[in-house]
Amino acid sequence: MRSPLTENATGRWELILDPYGRPGAENMSLDASLLAESNTTGRAFLRLYRFDPRCLSLGRNEPSAHYDRAAIARLGLDVVRRPTGGGSVWHEDEVTYAVVAPIAVFGGLREAYCAIHERLAVALRTLGADAALAPDRPRPWTALDRPTSCFALPAGGEVLVAGRKLIGSAQVRQRRAFLQHGSILLGGSQGVIASISRKPQAASREATLAQVLGRRVTFDEVAEAIIAAWGAELTSTDRHHPPPSSTAAFAHSSWTWRR
Repeated sequence: MRSPLTENATGRWELILDPYGRPGAENMSLDASLLAESNTTGRAFLRLYRFDPRCLSLGRNEPSAHYDRAAIARLGLDVVRRPTGGGSVWHEDEVTYAVVAPIAVFGGLREAYCAIHERLAVALRTLGADAALAPDRPRPWTALDRPTSCFALPAGGEVLVAGRKLIGSAQVRQRRAFLQHGSILLGGSQGVIASISRKPQAASREATLAQVLGRRVTFDEVAEAIIAAWGAELTSTDRHHPPPSSTAAFAHSSWTWRR
């Protein structure tokens, strides 16, 4: 029986390995352009990448009033608003993944969420992390007026180690295709989010691979494990370049601070 992971319009997953880092607006523009491509052609992509400079990403629907823009400016932080929902993420020492494919590959968005996380958990277990998916349960949302790190509130189907969230993910749908992207924490801390928040926030309970494994883990090591877990249907493709107009849109303050 074929895995649903390989059942897409082309029969292949195209790998985009982008290890050198891009600014937040360029990364989000590239993910959005892959989503448009998948929606038009049925192609399926796995992209592995990082942020340079370090970046704060806001969920699509997060109120910007939660954050102190003056403090962000003083610290010189790169900030971008994602096309996906969820809470804020500090992108510093991580592997960021994006999966873009027709929704029919998995049968639905919820099925995709869990299937992708299971594949990532398999990869992390090969590195020695005791990674497992959280059981399904209602997410204990905090009040809407509280800023919340993506890593503060684990939900069903997310990847945990010893009850702590190791991967923070979010989705968006565009007609027949979807984008799911997220951060696999290698090290560092999400503490910067509290330092630029206007109101007290739920404590972040993230786990990092450095904490879990007791050693430094590299981008290349995690990327290789994910590529191996994805299997034989994964092939390399040319590096994508987001349209300049799309990058400019994600970089514009009217998008970043729109809510």
